[in-house]
Amino acid sequence: MAKTVKKETPDSKKDPNSEIKILKTKKQYRMLFGFLLVLVSIAFLVSFISFFVSGQADQSAVDAFTDREEVVQNWLGKFGAYIADLFIYRGFGVASFLFVKLLFLSGAFLILDLPIKKLKNTWFWDLFALVVLSMMFGFFAITLPELGGTIGYEMNLFLQDYIGKMGTLLGIVFAMVIYLIFKIKVSPEAIKSFFEKKHKDIKEDLNSMVNDSKGTDYNLEEFAVKEELEEEIEEPTLKPSPFEINKEALKPTIEHASEINLEPTIKAVTPAPEPVIIETNDKDFVIEQAPDEDVMEENLAAKLVADFGEFDPTLELSNYKFPTIDLLKEYSSVGITINQEELEENKNRIVETLKNYKIDIAQIKATVGPSVTLYEIVPEAGIRISKIKSLEDDIALSLAALGIRIIAPIPGKGTIGIEVPNKNPTIVPMRTVIASAKFQEAEMELPIALGKTISNETFVVDLAKMPHLLMAGATGQGKSVGLNAVLASLLYKKHPAEVKFVLVDPKKVELTLFNKIERHYLAKLPDTEDAIITDNTKVINTLNSLCVEMDNRYSLLKDAMVRNIKEYNEKFKARKLNPEHGHRFLPYIVLVVDEFADLIMTAGKEVETPIARLAQLARAIGIHLIIATQRPSVNVITGIIKANFPARIAFRVTSKIDSRTILDTQGADQLIGRGDLLYTNGNDLVRVQCAFVDTPEVERIVDYIGSQKAYASAYLLPEYIGEEGSGVNLEFDISERDSMFREAAEIIVTAQQGSASLLQRKLKLGYNRAGRLIDQLEAAGIVGPFEGSKARSVNITDLASLEQFFNNEQNNS
Repeated sequence: MAKTVKKETPDSKKDPNSEIKILKTKKQYRMLFGFLLVLVSIAFLVSFISFFVSGQADQSAVDAFTDREEVVQNWLGKFGAYIADLFIYRGFGVASFLFVKLLFLSGAFLILDLPIKKLKNTWFWDLFALVVLSMMFGFFAITLPELGGTIGYEMNLFLQDYIGKMGTLLGIVFAMVIYLIFKIKVSPEAIKSFFEKKHKDIKEDLNSMVNDSKGTDYNLEEFAVKEELEEEIEEPTLKPSPFEINKEALKPTIEHASEINLEPTIKAVTPAPEPVIIETNDKDFVIEQAPDEDVMEENLAAKLVADFGEFDPTLELSNYKFPTIDLLKEYSSVGITINQEELEENKNRIVETLKNYKIDIAQIKATVGPSVTLYEIVPEAGIRISKIKSLEDDIALSLAALGIRIIAPIPGKGTIGIEVPNKNPTIVPMRTVIASAKFQEAEMELPIALGKTISNETFVVDLAKMPHLLMAGATGQGKSVGLNAVLASLLYKKHPAEVKFVLVDPKKVELTLFNKIERHYLAKLPDTEDAIITDNTKVINTLNSLCVEMDNRYSLLKDAMVRNIKEYNEKFKARKLNPEHGHRFLPYIVLVVDEFADLIMTAGKEVETPIARLAQLARAIGIHLIIATQRPSVNVITGIIKANFPARIAFRVTSKIDSRTILDTQGADQLIGRGDLLYTNGNDLVRVQCAFVDTPEVERIVDYIGSQKAYASAYLLPEYIGEEGSGVNLEFDISERDSMFREAAEIIVTAQQGSASLLQRKLKLGYNRAGRLIDQLEAAGIVGPFEGSKARSVNITDLASLEQFFNNEQNNS
C-alpha cells in the first residue's frame, strides 16, 4: 500500500516571526489603551473633585458648550464641567467615583498584561454598589441632589410611588445585605466569631484590671458579685460586659445568675399617635418611642384627598369661561390658492438658471405655503452643494423675486431647498391656528401657536420647554403682532390661576389693551396703580422683585423636596404640602418686554443683571421671559443673554450682521416681512408665517375676559425697595408697633435670617403685614437694611441680647 504524503501549503506553514510581530503589536495596543483608560480615570477624578470644590457654578455653562466666551471654573475646562455635570448631578451622584476606580483598574490590568477576565466580578459588584449607593444617598440626602444624583433621586421617586418610603428603605437594606453576603463574604459564622473574639478581649481586659488593682481602693462587694457570676454562668456569651458590672445596678436587682436576662422584655404596644412607653427589667430605665411623623403625614394627605379630592387652583374662579373662537375674525380668503402657471414658470427658471452653470437636476418638487413656496431639487451625482449655494443671487435675479433663500441641504432629507416668495401671499388668521386640532389637543404646559409652516402645518411650541424666547426684527415687520399672538395663545389655553403676565411696554401703546384683564392674568408690584409697566425705574424694581420671587419659590421647592414647579404643584394638589407652612399653588409667570433696546440704553446693567439672573435660574420655578427688540446689536443682545435664550424668533432684519446676531447665521435678512419669520431652538431653522391677530380682535378677547368675575386684585409680586429705600420712611413710634413685633423679633433672632417670607411661614401672616414688621425691625435696629434678593443681616446674636435690648428700650422710654 502506497504511503500518502501530506503536501504542505503556504497556509499550513506559518512564519513564527510573523506570529511574534502580531503578539507584540497586540501588546502595544493593549498598553496604549490601558494608558488611555488610566488617564481618563485621572481626568474623571479631577473633574469630579473640581465639581465639589468650585464647579457647581458651571451648571449654567454646560448648555453653552460651544460658546468659547463662556468661562467655567472646572479644573478640566468645559469638558470637565460637562463630564462632572453628566455623572455627578445628572447621573449617580458621589457614587460616580466608582467609575474612576473601575477605569483605573482596567487600565492597570491592560498595562501589566494581566487577564482582563478577572475584572468581571469587580465590574459587576462595583456597578451594583454604584446603583445601591446612588439610591441610598437619593433617599437620605434629598436636600443635597449632588450626593445621590438625578438617577438616585428618580429611582427613589419611582419606588416610593409603588412601595412607599418604608418599602423603598427595606429594598435598599436588602440590596446592601446582598452586597455584604456575596461580595464581602459576611456569614453567620464570621459574625459569631467576631463577637466571641470581642467578648474574649473584654474578659482579658477585666482580668488585667483586677490584676492591676493592687493598692487601689475597690468595692469588695462588687468583685464578689462579679466572681459569683463568673462561676455560675457557663456559657461564654452570657458573661456580663464591664459596663454591666456596677454596684448600684446589680445589687438591688440580681440575686442569682439564673435571673439575668440580657434582652429586655418588651410588651407589645399598638401604634398610637402618642409616644409609646417600652418597659424593661430596670424600673428606673424608661424608653420612649416617638411616633413616625412621615407615615402620619402621608396618611393624612391620602385621607384629605379621599375626603375632599385634590386641590383645585381654579376653584375661586370656577365659573370662568375661556374666550370663544368666534371672537377672532374670520377671513373670506383663507387657505392656499395654488397658481399652477406661477409654479411652472418658477420651476423652469430655476432649472434654466442652474443649467447655465452646468448644474443638472434629477428631480424637482414644489411645496406651496401661505407666503413662500419651497422647491426641493435633487441634483445629479457629482454636483457640489456649495456651487448651488453660491448661486443664490443669480436665482433671485432670474425669478425677479425678493427674499430667495437656499437651504443646502434640507436637514433630514437628501435634497436642496429653494424658498421662493409667492406673488400673492395668503394671510394666516389667528382663528385658523387657534381652532386647529394641533393646538387644541396640545398637551403642553404653555402652548403657543405661532403660525403655519411652508407645508401649511400649524406650528405649536411650548414656552415652558424653550424656556425663554428672544424676538428681533426691524420696525414694522411683525414683532408686536407676534407678541399678541403669543399672549392670545396662552389666554385661550390657560386658566387665570395657572399663568400670570408681567408686561413691560416702554412704547406705552402696544400692550395697554391688556389692562382690562389686570385682576385675571396680570402681576404687579404692591402699591402700583398700573399693572403694565412703562416707567424704566419701575421696570428695574419689577425685575428685582421677580428675582426675589424666584428665590422665594426655590425655598418652597427645597422645603417640598422637589426639583421643578410641575412636581411642586402636583404635590400641592395632592395635599402633601401644608399651606400653614407657607406653601401655595404657584402659577407660571411670563415676563414680556416689548422693546428691550430702549431699556438697555436707559438703564444698562441695572436691567441686564436681573434679566441674566432670571434667564439662568428661573426656568425650574416657572418664570419665563419673552424679550423683543428691533435692534439686535451685540450691545443689546449680549453674550450672557444669548447663552440663556436658546429659542429665538427673527423677523426680517436689514443686514446679515443683524441676522447673525440674533440667529448665529444668515437668513433673516432674506425674509419678505409682514410676519415672515425664522424660528430656532438651538437646532434647525424653521420658516413660519406668523398668525395675524388685529387690534380689534385683541380688544374683543380682553373685553370678554374682563367682563367676568375676577380676583380681588392682580397677582402681587414681592415688594422691592431698592438700595436707597425709595424714600420709604422707616421712623416708627414704639406705640405704633405691631402687636406681634416682639414675637417676630424672637423668630428673626433665633433663625438669624431677616426676611418677610420667614415671618409669613412662622407667624402665618400675609406679605404686607410681614413686610411692615420687617420695616419696624429695621427701624429698631434689630435687622439690617435691604440687600436685594439676599436676606437682611441680623444685628442681635441671641435671645438674651434681645431681652436686654427690650429692657433698655423700656427704661429709656
